[in-house]
Amino acid sequence: MNATPTKSRKSCHIAFAAVGLISLFPQMALAEDLAEAIAKVKVAAERFQDVNVALAEGYVADPGSHCVTAAAEGLPAELGGMGIHYLHPGLLGITATKPRVDGTGIHTDFDKPAILLYEPQADGSLLLVGAENLVFKKAWAAAGNTEPPAFAGRPWDSMEDDPTTPGDEAHGFEAHYDQHVYFRGDDADAAVQPFHATITCEHHSGH
Repeated sequence: MNATPTKSRKSCHIAFAAVGLISLFPQMALAEDLAEAIAKVKVAAERFQDVNVALAEGYVADPGSHCVTAAAEGLPAELGGMGIHYLHPGLLGITATKPRVDGTGIHTDFDKPAILLYEPQADGSLLLVGAENLVFKKAWAAAGNTEPPAFAGRPWDSMEDDPTTPGDEAHGFEAHYDQHVYFRGDDADAAVQPFHATITCEHHSGH
């Protein structure tokens, strides 16, 4: 009498385990796709390890010489930092810098990102720690887009300043979508967040 129910229970356990594994496959595939996409961006940006190459290709240091950290933006310090932004005005389509940076840029190609991120080192040098692309929301919508750009299936971050808070959620820019890709650690999800916990500005001259 007990043989059939026992067998049935075992079958159910196997079935539930199989369903659980199947549900994990898409997550695993997304993680692998994201890690692969990050690796490709890192390879494409390799030549910019020397900041002089970036300067020769039209990038310019943030005019304010800011080294961005979460703490400086009124956010929890443990989020880390971004570093110093080196911008390519042409790729960003910059049209104004005051009162906020604005532009027509809708560049999304990470083979040559619109922004490079450098971390100041103790010896005064700059270490390439990431790349970023940014599109202005008005220009993006004007080009006929109804959804944010995506990176390996992940929608870019939506950034817009909230005047009711002490921090600047858009970091001096008009409303935009952006995607950071950091070249640190093995956690792919952490590598595509706005800040990276390992990046510091402690050696920045203006720190």
